[in-house]
Order: sequence, then structure tokens, then C-alpha cells
Amino acid sequence: MQHTSKLPHVGTSIFAVMSQLARTHKAIDLSQGFPDFDMDKSLIDLAVGAMRDGHNQYAPMPGVLELRMAISKKYELLYNNSYHPESEITITAGATQAIFGVISAFIKKGDEVILFKPAYDSYEPTVELNGGIPVFVELQGPDFKVDWNAVKAKISSRTKMIVINTPQNPIGTVFSEHDMLQLQKVTDHTDIMVLSDEVYEHIIFDDEKHQSACRFPGLKSRTFITASFGKTFHSTGWKLGYCCAPKALMEEFRKVHQFTVFCVNHPTQLAIAEYMAEPEHYLELSTFYQRKRDFFLSLIESSAFTFKPSKGTYFQLLDYSNITNEKDVDFATRLVKEHGLASIPISVFYNEPPPTKVLRFCFAKKESTLEQAAKILNSISS
Repeated sequence: MQHTSKLPHVGTSIFAVMSQLARTHKAIDLSQGFPDFDMDKSLIDLAVGAMRDGHNQYAPMPGVLELRMAISKKYELLYNNSYHPESEITITAGATQAIFGVISAFIKKGDEVILFKPAYDSYEPTVELNGGIPVFVELQGPDFKVDWNAVKAKISSRTKMIVINTPQNPIGTVFSEHDMLQLQKVTDHTDIMVLSDEVYEHIIFDDEKHQSACRFPGLKSRTFITASFGKTFHSTGWKLGYCCAPKALMEEFRKVHQFTVFCVNHPTQLAIAEYMAEPEHYLELSTFYQRKRDFFLSLIESSAFTFKPSKGTYFQLLDYSNITNEKDVDFATRLVKEHGLASIPISVFYNEPPPTKVLRFCFAKKESTLEQAAKILNSISS
């Protein structure tokens, strides 16, 4: 049987490649973004309790109301703004499914979608699957600042959506208030939608403030916010997230959502709803991860790698220019095979890879894991 691929240029993701390489060579895996420590046992107990109480059948299509109400209260607490729990919040199978649903609900053949590169790798193929045309604004290191004049130059009559990610994976930067105001300005008096991927909103460092799109009225009216409980509660395997948007936009999203997954895991929704009743469960996350970032960087400050501390996410970029002229994919591969440490090369997130030589490392790990990784990094000179 012959067929034509809808994604002819897409292969196995770099995350799967590097993780498999790490398993093959029994390497320390700082490539994929998941913790190697246990989640809070009290949250597990809440999920088990919900199962034992019989909540094992389909949840409501938009998600259980208790969880949607908890999310609404969180936005009120953090941003003095909120979404109606019945009509403006939907629980999803992780943030990636939310992103897929938003793009699928609104992007049709010929629509242009502006993406900031380097970017989370699901955006581009989802746009292409729906017949859209990705339009790239490439951010250059070491600061990865957005040139808003370049963004304006990319906007055309076919621009349907702009996708942002703050704090930004894979580079660990955050959008400032100025950035959000500029985004609001360039979309004002247009029909351009915004997809704001805010999965790391609770992991932000050095007294920076998360500039959620909902804080800006001109953005909120045209924006979907997507988020992830997996990142917040160390439960990536639960694949539970959500999206928020004004009612009219959410109605269109739910048309796609109901035929993608219909609903998501019932007992874990109830568990997280109860867990969120204590805001410190997510308010203390920045402090928790900043300690890990600072610990990791303190261990490698005398190494041949150079770095600027990550401003958000649980990823840290390390520049290896002082070590070798190898391409980052080649060096990352050698790092696994010869030294037993897995990372992610940054060039794979670009369309036109920059000349910088940078790898991404995940520090959402136990201190003992970070110590082992640092020992390896400190030993590398060529």
C-alpha cells in the first residue's frame, strides 16, 4: 500500500533519540524534562482515595467542576483575574493535547502561524497537520530577546495565530511585561489569536514575575492559555493539563476536544482539585527549583562550560565553545557514549541552526544525580 506522509520531514523526536541513547549506554539522563524524585505521597493518596470512592468512569467532557473551580481560584489569587469554571476552562490530557486542540480548532489551509524559535517541538508539526504555514522568528543567544520589529515584519493578512511560551522551553528565558505589552500592541485591532504556553508558570527565578497573558486585557480576549499539572506537581506521567480562554473561543476548542480524547483521567482530576486547596503546593515551586538550579551551577562553576543562569523552567543551557568545535548533535552524542551523560542539542529546535554551541540539561533531579552529572561535566576538557 502506498501513501503520502502528512509530515514528510518529521522523524523520531530528539527526546526519544537521546533517552534511548541514554538507556543503551546506561547514562545519566538530563535530556528529558521529568523529575527522578518522587512526587508528594499525599497527592498519590488523594488519587487512590478517589479510585476507591468509585470515581473510575468517564469524567465530564470539560473536566470535573471541582478542578475547574480550583484553577479559576488560582488565577484570581495570582493575577487578580480569572476564567469562568463552567465555560472558560477545559481539562486536557497534558498541555500538548491542549496545544494540539487549539491549533486544530482554528488553523486551516493557508493560515500563517508565527512561532518563536527555538521552540517546543510540537508547535510546528501541529500547524502543518492542519494545513497551516509556520512563520519563524528566530531568537539568537546568549540572551534570546524578542525583536518586536521583526515580529511586525512577519505579520501578514494571512497571520491567524502567534504562539508564545513563557517561561520558554528549551532556553529558560521569560517574557517581560514589555514583551507582553508589545505582543498586545502588535495584535491590537487584528483578528490574530494568541496561544500562550505557560506550563512553567510556577517555575520562575530571581524574583522575576510570570507575565501571564490573562494579566493584559487586550491579550486575554484573544488568547488561549495552556498549562500542565505534570510540571507543577512532579507528575508528568499523569498527563494532566488544562486550557483557559474566553467563552466563544472555548466553545470551538471543545468541539475538537470531545473527538480527540473526550475526557481525561477522572480520579487524578479530583486528587489535584483537593490538593490545590493549599496554594503553597504550587507557590513554593520557584524556590524549590531555584535551589536545584543554583546547586547544579555551583557544582560546575569551575568547569570548561559557560552559562547564564536560567530564568525559568527546569532547564539550563551550557555553552561548550571552550571545549570543542563539534556540532551540538555530535557532541551531545559523544557525551552519552564516552562520558555517560545525556543532554539535548539546541540546534534541533531551529530551522536555521545558529553558530552557537549549546546543550540543554534538565536539573529537575535529585541532588545525588546532579552531583554525578557535575562530576562528568567537570572532567571534560576536550
